Amino acid sequence: MRVLQGVGGAMLMANSNAILTDAFPARQRGLALGLNQVAGITGSFVGLVLGGLLGPVNWRLVFLVSVPFGVFGTVWAYRKLRDTGVRPPARPDWWGNLTFAAGLIAVLAGITYGIQPYGGHTMGWSNPAVLATMAGGALLLAVFCVVETRVPAPMFRLGLFRIRAFAAGNLASLLASLGRGGLMFLLIIWLQGIWLPRHGYGFTETPLWAGIYMLPLTLGFLVAGPVSGWASDRFGARTFATGGMLLAAGTFLALQSLPVDFGYPSFALILLLNGIGMGLFAAPNRAAVMNSLPPDQRGVGAGISTTFQNSAMVLSIGIFFSLMIAGLAGTLPRALTSGLTAQGVPVADAAKVAALPPVGVLFASLLGYNPVRTLLGPQVLDRLPPDRAAYLTGREFFPQLISQPFSDGLAVAFGFATAACLIAAVASLLRGGRYVHDDDRAFTGTRQAPVPVTTTAAGKPGPAAAAGPGTPTGTAAPTGTGTAKTGAPSPPPPPPPHPRSP
Repeated sequence: MRVLQGVGGAMLMANSNAILTDAFPARQRGLALGLNQVAGITGSFVGLVLGGLLGPVNWRLVFLVSVPFGVFGTVWAYRKLRDTGVRPPARPDWWGNLTFAAGLIAVLAGITYGIQPYGGHTMGWSNPAVLATMAGGALLLAVFCVVETRVPAPMFRLGLFRIRAFAAGNLASLLASLGRGGLMFLLIIWLQGIWLPRHGYGFTETPLWAGIYMLPLTLGFLVAGPVSGWASDRFGARTFATGGMLLAAGTFLALQSLPVDFGYPSFALILLLNGIGMGLFAAPNRAAVMNSLPPDQRGVGAGISTTFQNSAMVLSIGIFFSLMIAGLAGTLPRALTSGLTAQGVPVADAAKVAALPPVGVLFASLLGYNPVRTLLGPQVLDRLPPDRAAYLTGREFFPQLISQPFSDGLAVAFGFATAACLIAAVASLLRGGRYVHDDDRAFTGTRQAPVPVTTTAAGKPGPAAAAGPGTPTGTAAPTGTGTAKTGAPSPPPPPPPHPRSP
């Protein structure tokens, strides 16, 4: 069922960008795509709050709440959407689909199992099955790249990466998604496992309140997304996307400097600024990527961009959890042993808990259960004096116990997120001037510039003889995908020859 959910989500996410790009002129696409992304992000955070409300009632409601939205969206889309794009006929790329799906699934599955313990190790990166799965997946993806250069109608048009704006925009999107995806998991663990219990919230209440306390992040994205999309329509994407990534990197540094038991106003301000930074980046970057595509390649280009973004979300889980576990592994066992034995827990039982994989302790802190009661079990707690057992299972002990080890892990993870955003800023800066590969326009900076169009002997428009002043500054004309043309009408064809002419 989760696979089918993923297929449906992929159909929606990949095609929505292509639909909007076809439906709006170039001067309005930034705003349109910004509103679309704001809707998606808003839905995600509303889902966090709804999940927090419904989870304590019945966890199955977390899945069922999506059903009416899916039914409404299906009926609405069927009645309202119209296909206005260019659809060249093509046969399915079966070999490309097979090698890509198998390769990517293998790599992502390997990452997922890599964060689980193996043997006596805290993680599974030495597990031969994990290494073989990831190596096999990488080999299949290499075969996929070869296949895509041989088939007549490839699933991935690798030639699109010769378009500088497309390649740089997707690289920046990949890195931004790495930072954003890891941020979400770290903040949820931070709030549910440490901060909320230490401020009087019961463990069963933390899922709901974690979503509520993260709303400044959504607010920042809501404000910046449409505004930056509208502004990028007029001034280009490079300034806004690059500035957004620099602001996001600064917020990661600010989060890294916060104490684990922070004051909420400063935390909320940092989240707001992070949302603004991500919003400044997302809509202009996506608009720049979609504008750079020829009209008949927008569907496949949107699919490529969505694959980069979604794959980065899974990669971020593996990377951030690995970094967190690496940071926890050095100090967490000692903190658990000393903290539990100080409260009268037998040494053997404390050693068993300390020997548990750090990833288990992380999840124990965010699933809405009482972590110490779950980790020790009633057999150990019932042998302790009631006051000691009550303190161990209260809201203070476990969050304070893991605060310092968690802080060590946070420093490493936020450092990686900062580096990812800085590299994304560089990639965004190097995307070149404003480029619109539309039916009839190319731009340099914010000024429309003509691209020379030659004509064939028959008088029909032909390819440009050479890259002229209309080619965007620092951007090579895309090879194999057509050249942007001016809005000036083509010369009329010559009159037919006189019947008596030789």
